[in-house]
Amino acid sequence: MKDFLAISDYSSEEIQDMLDLAVKLKKEYFKKGNKKIFKGKVLGMIFQKPSLRTRISFDMAMRHGGGDALYLSPNEIGLGKRESIADIARVLSGYVQVLMARVFDHAHVVELAKWSEIPVINGLSDYNHPCQGMADALTIQEKFGQAKGLNVTFLGDGNNVAVSLMHASAQLGWNFTLSSPEGYDLTPKAIEIANKIGAQTGSQFKFIRDPHEAVRGAHVIYTDTWTSMGQEEETAKREKVFPPYQVNARLVSEADKDVIVMHCLPAHRNHELTDEVADGPHSVIFPQAHNRLHAQKAILARLLGVA
Repeated sequence: MKDFLAISDYSSEEIQDMLDLAVKLKKEYFKKGNKKIFKGKVLGMIFQKPSLRTRISFDMAMRHGGGDALYLSPNEIGLGKRESIADIARVLSGYVQVLMARVFDHAHVVELAKWSEIPVINGLSDYNHPCQGMADALTIQEKFGQAKGLNVTFLGDGNNVAVSLMHASAQLGWNFTLSSPEGYDLTPKAIEIANKIGAQTGSQFKFIRDPHEAVRGAHVIYTDTWTSMGQEEETAKREKVFPPYQVNARLVSEADKDVIVMHCLPAHRNHELTDEVADGPHSVIFPQAHNRLHAQKAILARLLGVA
């Protein structure tokens, strides 16, 4: 593994292998602490967007494994502005052993990987969010095991989180449904990639406007904020369009009786997700957030070749 830019870049077997390693590292951590597999390794963390989970989970992942992490703020680098991405990649390749970048434009993380001599991890881009997708898959497998044919439903904007969840579902043999208002669908490119993977794994994909129809038989209901960072000027418009897609008690009651409710956080409570559901018996939003730590340990370990 050279880089981790998208879940779709790997085979189903490789994705499951990383999830199995995440389970192993999680058990090890809670039993007696992780072995110092990252000793002598430093992760450089490039941020164009602010973050709670991405920054802390990567930082702690390295510390738990005996390594270190270096935070690089937007003002320190100015990715592609103050200095070219190609030059930044080649300079940092001589300072640290692995890079993680959380960017606005997916092309920036692709360019970083092109010129870097060390592994590059996509910590989020406008196209996808593969680290979140791995934590999501880990959380779902903790609940349902490695069962095929699970029904995963995403409600709301067909955004970067939805792309990675769809591709994770395709890799693991789950059926994926997106229910979104018109104009907020997934990109044809992302759907084409999912269909190609699904042809091998048996996954099926549906795109439905009616959220009530979309959650029937769902084992997983997933939602995200209606307005992502960088879309603030669309807030008023989106708040008129998305209320029918709110995950509330009524909607959850229409899904499978053992359904789990997921959200990548931060949540705008009582907008896309009600307090009743977020703090209710079906919610796994906090175990899901904590699994960012364990999934990313596995990604780092495979990229660095230490496990």
